[in-house]
Amino acid sequence: MTNRLQIGDVCVPGRVLMAPMTGVTDLPFRLLASRLGAAYVATEMVAARELARARPDVVRRAAVGEGLPLTVIQLVGRDPAAMAEGARMAEAAGADIVDLNFGCPAKEVTGAAAGSALMRTPDLARRIMEAAVGATTRPVTVKMRLGWDDDSRNAAELARSAEAIGVKAVTVHGRTRKQFYTGQADWGAVAEVKAAVAVPVIVNGDIVTADQAREALDRSGADGLMLGRGVYGRPWLAAHLERALIDGVAMEEPGPQARLAIVLEHLRASVAFYGLPLGLRMFRKHLGWYVEQAPGRPIRNTAVKPRQEFAGSRRRRPSRRLWRSFGDQIWRGSTTPLLKPGHDLWTVPLHDGYASSFGRLARSRVGR
Repeated sequence: MTNRLQIGDVCVPGRVLMAPMTGVTDLPFRLLASRLGAAYVATEMVAARELARARPDVVRRAAVGEGLPLTVIQLVGRDPAAMAEGARMAEAAGADIVDLNFGCPAKEVTGAAAGSALMRTPDLARRIMEAAVGATTRPVTVKMRLGWDDDSRNAAELARSAEAIGVKAVTVHGRTRKQFYTGQADWGAVAEVKAAVAVPVIVNGDIVTADQAREALDRSGADGLMLGRGVYGRPWLAAHLERALIDGVAMEEPGPQARLAIVLEHLRASVAFYGLPLGLRMFRKHLGWYVEQAPGRPIRNTAVKPRQEFAGSRRRRPSRRLWRSFGDQIWRGSTTPLLKPGHDLWTVPLHDGYASSFGRLARSRVGR
């Protein structure tokens, strides 16, 4: 099987894609993941109506930048006219692919009759696809779930309608909306969608390791796979799985110094993109994931994530001691370019004062 995907007139240079994730796949993350080898990283979910109204935070989610191998903008909404306008704006902004969200299970999205709620209203979903396909010359794709619940698994039927309308690829998360993220993704159920259409089908859900990637492709027959929550704290994961699928080579996880460089690159990019203090606030969740994924943590078994250990607590957040240790490891005794107010880069020998300051910044994520 080729290691490329043809989506309309766009050749994606790989079969391992990164899903659009609100609060995660912003421009700093997409640039970092792309530099680390990801072939395809979609934007955060962008509300089409608010994009058309130029709401600043929504426009920022659709931001594009140099250095991306592809620009994929995902739209969400229930109004065909607004989705059409969003598709036009996405193309004007430089999108190579416009993706439609029919899969988000979040209550605030389905409560507005959007996301995976559209699988309960297939006629409206078809009108949205027709409007978007008619509004742009760029390939339109759809991301969906197996259905709303086990009694209404209609992904194959909706995929056939999508192909007939002109949609160029379909991604299927192997759960129903009712499942949210519980249980296991049913990769085998995606095979029904693959058998129903000729356009590329991408399988999504619970894919983190190379073995899982191979099994998901084998069981679904899909043309490619999409990573979601597995990339938290591991922006290099898509490139590693791509390599494993091509030649069977399992790439080693980055070591401490390489991870440190990635963390700092991500931090600088976040501050440069959002400014201060917003850039620091946006980065904190990523910092938490980097901590959870860090090898050889001195105070915690690396096989147990802090969120799992604190599963019984109300806040379910890592301890202050973990943040303090991580801050000290990053900053103490090193020489690193830092961002000062005004976003100018400068280089100074770091010392305990900087370590303490960073510790306070990191610990603010868990409160006082």
